[in-house]
Amino acid sequence: MKATFELEAIELELHGGPVAGVDEAGRGPLAGPVVAAAVVLDPEHIPTGIADSKVLEAEQRRQVYQDILAAARVGIGIAGVERIDSENILNASLWAMAEAVARLDTPPKLVLVDGNRAPHLACPTRTIIQGDAKCLSIAAASIVAKVVRDAMMVEISRDYPNYGFERHKGYGTREHHAAIERYGVTPHHRRSFRPVQLALGLV
Repeated sequence: MKATFELEAIELELHGGPVAGVDEAGRGPLAGPVVAAAVVLDPEHIPTGIADSKVLEAEQRRQVYQDILAAARVGIGIAGVERIDSENILNASLWAMAEAVARLDTPPKLVLVDGNRAPHLACPTRTIIQGDAKCLSIAAASIVAKVVRDAMMVEISRDYPNYGFERHKGYGTREHHAAIERYGVTPHHRRSFRPVQLALGLV
């Protein structure tokens, strides 16, 4: 499956724009924030190489990310660990998505959201299952969110070098579980997630 600009083009023709794609990165990890991005692509200047961030190599992602920033309107929302733990990961993700849309320099007329849940916005929204593989605007948002979040996890790894955050980005890998067992839980770990609660002896 190859992401296209077909859905956005139809909406622009029928209703005008801007049309934004929204996606998040970091819903599943045991540590770190969840990051959402909203991207409005310029139909006349769509960067090449946009695809679902999961199918791109890290270097490809970084290059396409730079191209997106240069050619598109971008908003970013970041929900930290405190919000994730107090509101749960789904609500924190939806909040980050709404924040990303709010940070666009022009309010969109329509927001296309990856998945089956959309944040409450002032404009219409449409959810698209596997949207990052179908829709170029959502794929672009997936790239921005992933690159920004990965960079944040690399930063966190500098303060906590024993955990391998720069490699696994906070996901529950064998290396990460071993580090938690050996070194304990950091302030960046999500205490509402069961493996972290187990490590803290809370369950």
